[in-house]
Amino acid sequence: MKIDVLTLFPEMFDGVFGHSILKKAEDQHAVSYHVVNFREFADSKHGQVDDYPYGGGAGMVLKPQPIFDAVSSLTEGVKKQPRIILMCPQGKRYNQKMAEELAREDHLIFICGHYEGYDERIREYLVTDEISIGDFVLTGGELGAMVVIDSVVRLLGGVLGNEESHQKDSFSTGFLEHPHYTRPADFRGMPVPDILISGNHRLIEEWRAKESLRRTFFRRPDLLDEIELTDQQKKWIEEFKKQE
Repeated sequence: MKIDVLTLFPEMFDGVFGHSILKKAEDQHAVSYHVVNFREFADSKHGQVDDYPYGGGAGMVLKPQPIFDAVSSLTEGVKKQPRIILMCPQGKRYNQKMAEELAREDHLIFICGHYEGYDERIREYLVTDEISIGDFVLTGGELGAMVVIDSVVRLLGGVLGNEESHQKDSFSTGFLEHPHYTRPADFRGMPVPDILISGNHRLIEEWRAKESLRRTFFRRPDLLDEIELTDQQKKWIEEFKKQE
């Protein structure tokens, strides 16, 4: 996968792309990163990328020209057009299904804005997707892009080493993930559930399924609206309701 990022603050990505899973993925040649300062494409001698909005109002608006030209430089001669993603609080709220969809792409371009907003022609004629990571406003699109990129790259084949690591993640199955424990079996009087050290793998899997459902029911019941539950899961939910 090729990932390009358009930003006015390219140095913000140095630490993110240079460590942990994102660095490992690049070392494995699963992904390549290219961070572009789109100010370099401004056609004014002072490198101006923003201007006052028509009709008046507070703040400055990113001009279309630098961003259009920066994207053109990244897509010239390509056989397949990439997904061009605008990080924006007005975009579609990001989730794991979108991460899985983007992970199947070969080329992603992220546009990270600043100031009051974007010239509308960027939205209308250039981008393929608008993404928001939540119902709040950040100073710029950089942090949001980092979140999306991390969630996508970890899904690329071989990056995590064990494919089950992401297949059973929270949201990948539709449910929140079950609790995890490790050694020691008893830490300061706080024991691990007996079932997990029983060696009975069938009962362990059943416990994990039930606890995953329990955690979803109590923490994110809205997720259950989109899931067709089995008879066993429905029985467990009736049990949970008595514990509310």
